Parts: sequence; C-alpha cells; structure tokens
Amino acid sequence: MKVSTKAYGLIDVDERQAISFPSGLYGFETLRDYVLLDAERQPFYWLQSLDSEQTAFILVNPFLFRPDYELDMSDDELQEIGLKSPEKALIFAIVTLPAGGGPMTANLQGPLIINRENRTGRQAVLTDPRWQTRHSIIDELARKN
Repeated sequence: MKVSTKAYGLIDVDERQAISFPSGLYGFETLRDYVLLDAERQPFYWLQSLDSEQTAFILVNPFLFRPDYELDMSDDELQEIGLKSPEKALIFAIVTLPAGGGPMTANLQGPLIINRENRTGRQAVLTDPRWQTRHSIIDELARKN
C-alpha cells in the first residue's frame, strides 16, 4: 500500500506493517491507524499515522538502554489488545528530540505495547515512580556501562 509519510514522502509499505490502536495514543485519540517503519538510523523506528501525514513518532526499544525496565500491567489491559503472552509483544518508548537542542529523551511512563500476532496496540500509563516521561537516552546508556 502507498503511504504518505512525514519523513520519507510517499512510499510503498507492506500491509503487515499496519498497526491499529483502537483507543489512539494520548493526545492523538482520533488517530488510530499507523504503520511501523524502520528508521534510517538504528535502533529507532518510525510510527507513521495513516490518517495524518504530519503525525509520526520516533520509537525505540526501551530495553536497549534500560534492561531493568518493567511494565506493571493488568491482565485486563493486555487482553484489551488480545495479548495472551508477553513474548508476543513489541514494546516501544516514544522518543522526543527537542527542537532547540538538548538531550534526546524517551517516555518510559507511557510505553506502546503492540500485539505482534494481530497488530493491535495500546499506550500504557505506568505508575512506577522509576519511569518518567523524559529519560535521557544518552545518560541511561552511560550509566549502563
């Protein structure tokens, strides 16, 4: 399928890359259909809205820089997207690149959980005080080493 993207213009995308967020994302509740793309720079991904070309998010696997990351979610929350086993989940944090410079941060308080089998996702809100909306990725990597 053809998709107009913020970063790459009009591109061909495999339909298996389509992800549905039945409740949308926080602040973007009306936008429910996206495609998950590899970004030009690894280990990042691009989540592009199918409903709004100008709406896209940079994602990263939070376990790359926080191996101790934990998602404390109820079974009901996981069942909402048909997830029966954590092994079938893709977990991403939304990355923020400040326009005026400053550290690149990841939102570990509001991760995206995607069921790989049915390509349905949701955004969680974690209450663990260790996980904030702005974790400096560089600082976290430096602390890990």
